[in-house]
Amino acid sequence: MAGVLVTHPVGEHAVLAETGDVGRSLSLARWARSAGVSATEVVPAARTVLFAGVADPAGLAATLADWPGDPLDSTEHEVTVPVAYDGADLDFAARRWGMTRAEAIATHAGLAFVVAFCGFAPGFAYLTGLPVELALPRLETPRTRVPAGSVAVADHWTGVYPSASPGGWRLLGHTPMTLFDPDLPAPALLAPGTRVRLTVVETSGEQVR
Repeated sequence: MAGVLVTHPVGEHAVLAETGDVGRSLSLARWARSAGVSATEVVPAARTVLFAGVADPAGLAATLADWPGDPLDSTEHEVTVPVAYDGADLDFAARRWGMTRAEAIATHAGLAFVVAFCGFAPGFAYLTGLPVELALPRLETPRTRVPAGSVAVADHWTGVYPSASPGGWRLLGHTPMTLFDPDLPAPALLAPGTRVRLTVVETSGEQVR
């Protein structure tokens, strides 16, 4: 069993599977959905996957033992997010990375991102793809209000604020896209497993060519 997991019952109707890393979490969640496991919700996180609405936790744990542990493939769809790099912390990021402002923009926008999981706020996607050496510390004192659409970095994660909220992430820019709409069948634009490509635009919204 290449994909050996440790599972724990969570209450009477949920199971938590420990995966160890983001890639395995996404792989397990995708496999579980395709296998039609008996859970109303499958929620991947950084090192775990939560299965909620489970009628038979022991039976689900036995099913998960069959997961082959295959690595995540690239079959998920891609979303292009236009970003105006005008954030309050862009110069800070450039200094930390030892780059000019233009180099920092090109570096961040040129990365290949994948949504690992959602959390913190509805539709807030944690994107993998930022190299560990480019990790940025959170603010010591979070801002009381970060505008919706803000593109930010904290540690080795990149995220886009779907709505205005307090936050301590380093702001690199913003996007005019709507990331979360509760009236849509799929409210979150950036669901786990989605590949994300950032496109640099001017602050007017025009794409930089």
